[in-house]
Amino acid sequence: MLKFSKPLASAMAASTLLASVAFAGELVINTDTSDPAPKAAFEALIAGFEAENPDVKVTWNLFDHEGYKTSIRNFLTADAPDLANWYAGNRMLPYVNAGLFEPVDDVWEENGLNESLASAKGSMTIDGKLWGVPYTYYQWGVYYRKDIFEANGIDVPTNWDEFIAAGAKLTDAGVTPITIGTKYLWTAGGVFDYLNLRTNGYDFHMALTKGEVAWTDDRVRATMANWKQLIDAGFFLENHAAYSWQEALAPMVQGDAAMYVMGNFAVAPLREAGLTDDQLGFFQFPVINPDVPLAEEAPTDTIHIPANAKNKEDAKKFLAYLARADVQTAINDTLGQLPINKDSQVGDDKFLQAGYSMLSSTTGGIAQFFDRDAPAEMAKVGMEGFQEFMVKPERLDAILERLEKTRARVYK
Repeated sequence: MLKFSKPLASAMAASTLLASVAFAGELVINTDTSDPAPKAAFEALIAGFEAENPDVKVTWNLFDHEGYKTSIRNFLTADAPDLANWYAGNRMLPYVNAGLFEPVDDVWEENGLNESLASAKGSMTIDGKLWGVPYTYYQWGVYYRKDIFEANGIDVPTNWDEFIAAGAKLTDAGVTPITIGTKYLWTAGGVFDYLNLRTNGYDFHMALTKGEVAWTDDRVRATMANWKQLIDAGFFLENHAAYSWQEALAPMVQGDAAMYVMGNFAVAPLREAGLTDDQLGFFQFPVINPDVPLAEEAPTDTIHIPANAKNKEDAKKFLAYLARADVQTAINDTLGQLPINKDSQVGDDKFLQAGYSMLSSTTGGIAQFFDRDAPAEMAKVGMEGFQEFMVKPERLDAILERLEKTRARVYK
């Protein structure tokens, strides 16, 4: 057995300590959270982590959104930070497939995240491994005029037949059932997502947006048949292709339309336009196929450890901190969005409460929105096709053939 003199042992201990502090001394984080609320949330997040981990100094590189999108692959490859923010679902797939993200199953296992973040686990899993930690999302669903429903004797629909019947009562009363503005296409993507999730389920929807299923598949046609039923019944605002999503709020505010399939960010402008919480309500998109578990649309922001990170030990500490219920409560209080940790607290806002209750209990999966789940070129051609279908549903065959040709090209 080797023995060290006291001075030598002390010197070795000191040098080991210094090495460990040097290793732990810097944690580099790259994010695109440059808008005011996300920036403030991350400032507080980093300050809180540093306060609990005084031996770690965080270096935070803040990018604007477009700059981040164009540079992320380069910095993950050439000069990787220790942590980088991104998005769940198929949006992280290219970086997983390229070996640029590190699996973090151990962080989930050691910190009980399989239970506390269970609602988002599916959207963080690829090839049976977990690739990051989600920290915020917001719900989509159906926002509606409670007073118009009540005036026409309409209960909140929970299934497809009730939804169709509600629309018929509204059209009879001279009210457009659903307002929508498809000028910038993505709103039609939200309608497609919900119809497909309710018709075929989360796994099929993810396979479709990953390019694993033909757009001419009969299951896609079943989704489009359900959509055509709504179009034929006059569910949607006329001339919707001329309106942005904000412009399509006006008919709902004025009482000319009763519902909007939209994300929770629509609540603030609806309130600002004069609708009260007594007039405005929210419900989960109705069941179409009762055999399909209910999946939801909830774009999810995430943080990942790059495979080439230098300080993975402290990066994992940061992810564990980020996943905590109290930390997610604080972040989302600043963001005005929803924590994913089921033990977090949500403010008194009734729409946040409704969204949190719905998403925290979701068992069918959480989709990220069509233009996040599909590659950019596929998303663009897909959403153009959705808008065209809403105007000219008789062109369905040609639209699906065009989408299928795009799939063959994009997913080579």
